[in-house]
Amino acid sequence: MSDALTQQQLNDQINKRRTFAIISHPDAGKTTLTEKLLLYSGMLHTAGMVRGRKGRKAATSDWMAMEQERGISITASAMQFIYKDTVINVLDTPGHEDFSEDTYRTLTAADCAIMVIDAAKGVEKQTRKLFEVCRLRRIPVLTFINKMDMPGLDPLDLMNEVENVLQIHSSAINWPIGTGREFKGVYDRPTKECLIFSKTSVGGAQRADVARYPIDSPEIEALLGAAEVNKLKQELELLDMAGNAFNHDDFLAGSVTPVFFASALTNFGVEPFFDAFVDLAPPPQARVADRNNGEEVLIDPITHPFSAYVFKIQANMDKRHRDSMAFLRVCSGKFERDLVVKHHRLGREVRLSRPHGMVAGERTTLDTGFAGDIIGVINPGVFSVGDTISLSGGFNFKPLPKFQPEIFARVNPKDIGKRKAFDKGVLQLTEEGAIQLLRPYDLSGDLIFAAVGQLQFEVMQYRLRDEYGVETLVNNLPYHCSAWLLGDLKTFQKTSSAMIVRDRNEHPIVLFGEPWEKQYAIKQNPDHQLVDLLA
Repeated sequence: MSDALTQQQLNDQINKRRTFAIISHPDAGKTTLTEKLLLYSGMLHTAGMVRGRKGRKAATSDWMAMEQERGISITASAMQFIYKDTVINVLDTPGHEDFSEDTYRTLTAADCAIMVIDAAKGVEKQTRKLFEVCRLRRIPVLTFINKMDMPGLDPLDLMNEVENVLQIHSSAINWPIGTGREFKGVYDRPTKECLIFSKTSVGGAQRADVARYPIDSPEIEALLGAAEVNKLKQELELLDMAGNAFNHDDFLAGSVTPVFFASALTNFGVEPFFDAFVDLAPPPQARVADRNNGEEVLIDPITHPFSAYVFKIQANMDKRHRDSMAFLRVCSGKFERDLVVKHHRLGREVRLSRPHGMVAGERTTLDTGFAGDIIGVINPGVFSVGDTISLSGGFNFKPLPKFQPEIFARVNPKDIGKRKAFDKGVLQLTEEGAIQLLRPYDLSGDLIFAAVGQLQFEVMQYRLRDEYGVETLVNNLPYHCSAWLLGDLKTFQKTSSAMIVRDRNEHPIVLFGEPWEKQYAIKQNPDHQLVDLLA
């Protein structure tokens, strides 16, 4: 009887987890939305602005100093807290395309995604890229159309753009009551109520008050006027006739996205969105892994013993300790402090003795965790991104994708006396995946640093200076694209200006000066493959 009770408790704990990532183009408001989730969960008494200026508190999820200075998210952050009896694990990801690798890795740890769209700009470039990653990984997506308190596109046009650009059905769960300065609230279609909000603070630092009225109530006509009420009714009638009906199974299958209109800045529409999210988003799902014999196996979150994988490594979150943190996504079972697990890549056992829960840069010691949770463990040099750990062994979760770099440089310390600190910092940054380290294939010449975007080099220089006290010089190299080489290296015919290097896993990469050289090499080597994505 006790075993059955324990199993039921495990089932209940896992099913109350919601683990999701927030994706968007830069400046669409995803970090602000994350901050408001903390506010409405009670984790914060006052929500911080994304920029910590003029006495305003910096956003909690942007813990790195450079993020607070620039007002952008540079590294993915993980947070856990309770929202209305649901355990929330939120992954706030960088929106800037230069940090897309970090975002892609983080998305592998999510069971669901919230896509934030700026009402004035619609579906932007980085949003399209990140949505495609969700589609490939079959991650269900909720759409949060933000900044309805500002001048923007027509709500129907925004719905159509989501459908046409992203090729997914959209279904409006609520509808805006007014737009821009006249944005007063939303009509909740499932309950058939008008939710009218009123500000309680400057900049949405406190929860917004909400009043609920039937659409035909005298209060609504008094608040909006007869003309606005008739306009709202016509729009809702059009949605009922021509819009897509919402089906939860279709949402989980990734064929429809529920759409919500709101303003994260003023908090108008935020709370009903979070309430709907808790109901709609899936708990942890089974994950595909490869057995050691090459066969695929499904790892069930409830019936399978503890398993997890490393999706992120971050150094110096606490400068006092100068340590490295490995972020684990728990995929199955129950985690307990001091658990001894099998490290699949190293083929030995390791003890998880210093586990942490995270709220941005703040750590709390964890005694237990369950499938869906994100756990930080101190990394004494044994974990790498993509590592699988478990109690049972015998399998590995699917490898995290690697994306080809496009910018290359040699980086050296200005002061040769700082070489030791430089080497230590570079080792840590490459282990995190913040920058890629390449070595000439013939082992001659200096190391080459590679990135997806130029901003990664700026972050590298900033962190080496801020965390290791090393000023650096960056000398860009004349290569602008690359590809992993699959096939016999001895028979590969490269162009004279191309260069062959090795990544940290000894895989050969070919660097090209121009895209046409890459296309030429593909034609000249039909027995080889040049791939942009290494899985």
